[in-house]
Amino acid sequence: MAEQPDSDAPRQRVVRVPGSRRARLTPVPGTDPDPESGPAVVEKPARTVRGPKGPNDDQLIQDVPPHY
Repeated sequence: MAEQPDSDAPRQRVVRVPGSRRARLTPVPGTDPDPESGPAVVEKPARTVRGPKGPNDDQLIQDVPPHY
């Protein structure tokens, strides 16, 4: 037979969040609910070096597709 979990052990609960479509779970006992912090400074990626400009590059950059 399958073992029954200990009924006295703390468990996660589902908590309704007012004004939200989704519910959330309480943190698992013994874990840190705070998200890991990312890098303090976000560096911009370096621009890639491209070949020489073509005759219609300026026009292509200015054009906007019709669905915009």
